[in-house]
Amino acid sequence: MNDDTTPPPPPPQEQARQLALIDDLRALPAETTWVEFKENKHDAEMIGKLVSALSNSARLADQHYAYVVWGIRDGDHEPVGASFEPSAAKHKDQPLELWLSQHLQPAIAIEFKSLDYKGHRLILLAIPAAATSPVGFDRTAFIRIGSATPRLADHPERQKLLWSKLQPYAWESGVAAQFQSSDEVLAKLDHTSYFELTGQPLPDNREGIFDRLKADRLIEADVGGKWNITNLGAILFAKQLADFSPSIARKGVRFVAYEGNNRATKVTHRRDGQKGYACGFSGLVDYIDGLLPSNEHIGKAFREEEPLYPSIAIRELIANALIHQDMTITGAGPLVELFKDRLEITNPGEPLVSPDRFLDSPPRSRNEALASLMRRMRLCEEQETGIDKVLASAELHQLPPPDFQNVDAAVRATLFAPRRFADMTQEERVRACYQHAALKYVSGERMTNSSLRERFGIAEHNASQASAVIRMAQDEGQIRPADPDHPRAGYVPHWA
Repeated sequence: MNDDTTPPPPPPQEQARQLALIDDLRALPAETTWVEFKENKHDAEMIGKLVSALSNSARLADQHYAYVVWGIRDGDHEPVGASFEPSAAKHKDQPLELWLSQHLQPAIAIEFKSLDYKGHRLILLAIPAAATSPVGFDRTAFIRIGSATPRLADHPERQKLLWSKLQPYAWESGVAAQFQSSDEVLAKLDHTSYFELTGQPLPDNREGIFDRLKADRLIEADVGGKWNITNLGAILFAKQLADFSPSIARKGVRFVAYEGNNRATKVTHRRDGQKGYACGFSGLVDYIDGLLPSNEHIGKAFREEEPLYPSIAIRELIANALIHQDMTITGAGPLVELFKDRLEITNPGEPLVSPDRFLDSPPRSRNEALASLMRRMRLCEEQETGIDKVLASAELHQLPPPDFQNVDAAVRATLFAPRRFADMTQEERVRACYQHAALKYVSGERMTNSSLRERFGIAEHNASQASAVIRMAQDEGQIRPADPDHPRAGYVPHWA
């Protein structure tokens, strides 16, 4: 029976991975910049500097973790055992782990693990690689060069390289499931959908399958001949998101349909996404399309049995929500809500550009690997064409203008049900005018009274209605004349 100070043994899979990891580390020809072997030396100040240096060096070496192993002889990597007990160690009257956590900036989740390796007691310290900025000890960042641990600032070439590697560090490259067998990978990931969606023939052997999954960074090699499933692989191709940690599982797309125009009304349909984004995308869009009523004829733009909202707009806005969400916000994922009078699509995270500039601003995404693969699989439009297709489809169907807002650290895109020009608010008319001018401008054209009448479905003899909207949009600074000296030259958005 364990006493109060002895930690319980790790689960069998974790224990197996720890032993396989020690095997792989011992097999290295020499200590690397991200691995350190020690017999028993465990001075607290030395450990603090070493954590900083190894964490920064691990990022330089493109490793997820760095390691210190006590109980392994440095010269020949033979196990000799360690008497060092981290859980009982103290420094300046504080438990060692607590003292270290207070002196490392930014805070990182280091973890000491005790294990029995071939009859020898070893201590393994796992150190996450620097993620957002260099890791410092007592406000000084260190780096590993050979067996030395100098200050990072004294080696500007390494400091510059480290920052270059920190800037593109992405959530997608994180590990969603560790130390997975080949069978476990295939049980958790829908690899068949991956090959279908990417237009690749399914290899006739496992080696070919795993080579392709690895090439697209859906998996990566772990220790002991096992595999890691990356966050990218899990979020796109999970057969069941619940097979992964809550940080992945809670990123599933939720859909809620309400009977009325607000959230206090009865919920008529609810669906919590259980599949990865790629293998579940078409099913989700088809499900939503199946719930939508059809439009009646409103002017020349509508055909019989036209869905309430254009499918291309729904697909693109959902895809945008998946791609542009802030994956580091825990407990929140994309949300699609269908009301009687509108469809709202919300994703967590502040927008990287102002919502009113979504149409013309250069594309930026927090999740470039996710965006690139989804575009390759044709689950969303190519860069710089998505939002224009949303706006163009709204104009074609003569819907009120879509609305994009930053709401409570999230981005919300709203599609509105059909409404005649006479029933639109002044705000909606001005927003539609601005979007129409912007859409014309990025297409190499200019908005005119005639083109705006067509957008709203206004008859020619009521041209004054379009003129009134143009004046309001100018007064609010949303549009301006393309050429002030020639009024008939048309109008452009204010930023043109």
